[in-house]
Amino acid sequence: MAYVKKAACPLNCWDSCGLMVTIENDRVIKVEGDPDHPITKGKICGRGRMLEKRTNSKLRLLHPMKKINGTFKEISWEQALDEIADRLKEIKECYGTTAVLHSHDYANNGILKNLDQRFFNCYGGVTELYGSLCWGSGIEAQKWDFGNALSHEPEDIFNSKNIVVWGRNVARTNMHLYEKLLEAKKRGAKLFVIDPIYHATAKIADQFISIKPGMDGILAAGIMKEMLRLGLEDRTFIEQYTYGFQDLLKLLHSISLETVSEMTEVPLEVITQLAGVYADKPVSTYMGLGLQRYKNGGNTIRLIDALVAVSGNIGVPGGGANYANLQVGQSFAYDQLTLPERRQNHRLFSIMKQAEEVLSARDPEIKMIMVTCGNPITQVPDSRMVKKAFKSVETLVVMDQYMTDTAKLADYILPVTTAFEEEDFYFSSMYHHYVNYGPKLVSAPGEAKPDLWIWTQLANRLGFGKDFDFSRDEWLKMTLKPLEQMGLTLEKLKQKHTFELPVSKVPWQDRKFQTPTGKFEFTSILGQQKGKTGLLTLAVPDESKWSNPSLAEQYPYNLLTIHPMRSNHSQNYHLLNGHVKLKVEVAENIAQNLGLQNGDYVRVWNDRGEVKGYVSVLGTLHPDTINIDEGIWEEFGGPVNNLTSSRESDNGLGSTLYDCLVNLEKVN
Repeated sequence: MAYVKKAACPLNCWDSCGLMVTIENDRVIKVEGDPDHPITKGKICGRGRMLEKRTNSKLRLLHPMKKINGTFKEISWEQALDEIADRLKEIKECYGTTAVLHSHDYANNGILKNLDQRFFNCYGGVTELYGSLCWGSGIEAQKWDFGNALSHEPEDIFNSKNIVVWGRNVARTNMHLYEKLLEAKKRGAKLFVIDPIYHATAKIADQFISIKPGMDGILAAGIMKEMLRLGLEDRTFIEQYTYGFQDLLKLLHSISLETVSEMTEVPLEVITQLAGVYADKPVSTYMGLGLQRYKNGGNTIRLIDALVAVSGNIGVPGGGANYANLQVGQSFAYDQLTLPERRQNHRLFSIMKQAEEVLSARDPEIKMIMVTCGNPITQVPDSRMVKKAFKSVETLVVMDQYMTDTAKLADYILPVTTAFEEEDFYFSSMYHHYVNYGPKLVSAPGEAKPDLWIWTQLANRLGFGKDFDFSRDEWLKMTLKPLEQMGLTLEKLKQKHTFELPVSKVPWQDRKFQTPTGKFEFTSILGQQKGKTGLLTLAVPDESKWSNPSLAEQYPYNLLTIHPMRSNHSQNYHLLNGHVKLKVEVAENIAQNLGLQNGDYVRVWNDRGEVKGYVSVLGTLHPDTINIDEGIWEEFGGPVNNLTSSRESDNGLGSTLYDCLVNLEKVN
């Protein structure tokens, strides 16, 4: 007989939904939304519904495998674990523990997925990755400005008079904010969307502003310049609660509004209008993650932060520079979970440049890579270089549920469970501040095992099994320990399936910032402490006519690689019933200039590589702009990261995935 259980979505996205899962005969039958969840209220996206197929697909990896003479052979767990442990022992003795690279991303948002860090710390400390492909530049930028990256709680949007959604299609990536935008508009708020793409969120806006990709910071500077010219700035906030304003003034004096309009391709009158919008408080600004995926990405977020500060929309209900909400994740006992003090040696590689660093590493060389929660061959920029690097190491171990592009290169594949086959809890550090409990609902197929079981078995073989001698409940209680005094216990989480974390719902309301000066910093002391000037600049993307005109002449089109509609990054493409092909969305002016029509087969290329796919003409794209959704597998025509650069952002902690010029031609 079928029955329904509450669960939680494990996907690393904005919404972190509550689920209702129908189970029959130890099998997931259907995944729907939990109507009792305080934020997601029963509505989920197609990616969440795909968790049923992801759990049940016949393509699941069911047994440990070892590559022998170029072919994968099934082996026992005992053999796989013994051989991997022996290799780890040998590397530690002969080369040192940092000859192991741990390549980890965030395909699954479960708190206990962080126990891989505990394992490698207890092993002695390995080469780890720093930075983020996704949001790293913006996080660092807001730490420079505010001291932390915090957002207003979801309901606060109803205090906003004006709402600016900047570089973010919430209809695709944050559906519950989309619903709140509709409600806020009904209550009288005005919605402005700034983006290179006229998308579903733009369609509900009171006004859409199309902008040249990568020029968002320049637009923010122009709006500030107009606010100051018109006397619309918040002088009280600036004089009492900010540091470095004179440096900002000097910067704004160095550019004309006409130049801002030319660079951003936004009309002068629209820039003046936006100055009035930001003065008509309170204004909430919701920034997307694509804004900062450029060489100038950190500076872009800082200029938008500065605009929110100059207009006095910080620390007020209905305001905010809403990018991320790190206070959610900061509620948990990560150090107790991961034991960083056990690390004896440590080396860091940039997540963006991990391929180059693997190939150039010395003292010691990288002898082994272990991949968890990720598919770097597809997701890391400059895929050809990544593939070369991962093929170069002696031992590659991949833990996954499917034969991804990365798994195909592995020496050992370890099959792991899905979220419905293990117990954990989940949260998002991007939007709301509720924790969701995910119980174990069904048995895993074949010999698939939880990551925690694998780490425990390896720890036993390597002599630190006591550090993993805890029950699942004990691990979860360990993580929640800082919350116990507020009555937020594991027992309560299991009973209610969700609870609200104690966060600041309107950050910076007390005007006490976590910066060295205790103020909002237009000129960042933290940035100076990290060896930078800390100054805001009028930086532009590396690959643009403003910084590299000869490159722009050779490759005249901006390439965006936005999140797909039906897959969380690269996770679902193989499950879409074979209907997958690489779609090249092109602006109308490109199609007209090149004589392209829908369905034409084209080659897109630059110096790094090429992909081929089928044209879809979008009159909704900013001129000279192309989009190819990220995450598509090699067998379906990808990855698009054959085209993207592994350069780091200005502050060193983010990718430059959107800082990418390409050319395009029709092929037979």
